[in-house]
Amino acid sequence: MDPAVPSAPVASAIIIFLDEAEFLSEAIDSVLAQSHTDWELLLVDDGSTDGSTEIAESYARQHPDRIRCLAHPDRENRGMSASRNLGLREATGRYVTYLDGDDVWLATKLEEQIAILEELDEVDAVYGPLTRWRTWADPEAEESVFGFGRDGQHPYVGSGVEAPKLVSLFLEDVYFIPGGLLMRRKAAARDGGFEEEFTGMYEDAVFLVKLLLRSSVFVSSHSTYLYRMHPESCTHVAGLKGEESAAERRYLHWIEEYLAGSGVNAPEVRRSLRRASFRVRYPAIEALRRPRRTLRRARARAQSLARWAASAPERSASALRKS
Repeated sequence: MDPAVPSAPVASAIIIFLDEAEFLSEAIDSVLAQSHTDWELLLVDDGSTDGSTEIAESYARQHPDRIRCLAHPDRENRGMSASRNLGLREATGRYVTYLDGDDVWLATKLEEQIAILEELDEVDAVYGPLTRWRTWADPEAEESVFGFGRDGQHPYVGSGVEAPKLVSLFLEDVYFIPGGLLMRRKAAARDGGFEEEFTGMYEDAVFLVKLLLRSSVFVSSHSTYLYRMHPESCTHVAGLKGEESAAERRYLHWIEEYLAGSGVNAPEVRRSLRRASFRVRYPAIEALRRPRRTLRRARARAQSLARWAASAPERSASALRKS
């Protein structure tokens, strides 16, 4: 078991945020509502200008023994990876976990995951599926669990997985998403933490590849993380702008270079990387291989674009109110 700083909390929760005034309070409240109470919360401001800073500072004043606010020098905007690393450097808990400023934890998140890591000394991290969360805005929308592959079946659920088996799953099926991780702090900080050249898309994926190449992970069947689906999210906006494919190519190229210099002997990962690169380089061939999936994704993208366009007046009004 990892040594902890005397009187340090068991877990460090890190929320990074950039202009998340609309949702930040809900994210923080979900940490305050945890059934496991031995934690600290680090709120990392990545240069917000919309009132998020004031919200974070208000919570820190109310809970000075548990919540701290952090920011880059001169309150610069340095991107998601640099902000996560700032929180990681300041964390004192035996375990560390992240929550995005627009998402929410269920109340048993820390209790369930800490119990697993306390029991399994050989495991470095634990995660479960994510819940796509839309009902906060649309009572008619259905929540759906994802992260366990296209068919929703994870081959290793309920067990610990040795490195680097999860990397191959992660590369070959974009629906395998190890989300809501709780990690031993030494594992999270291993090999430099997050890659700061990735300021937005794929910053978490790059970190996951580094972690999963060297760490054993327990795969839980229980979702305790609500992933908010909304039109202002980083992933959604990048998809609408057509930036997703270029970002994925850059991410896969980074993995190729990283593997070459890492010293990790993982031929199965290299094979999975070649298949992933082929899929991204030749999307038309991939579309022919999976026609139904391609059609579903095209329809979903069209529906998202329509909702985005329909919400333009509301977004403009919201921007005026914030200004």
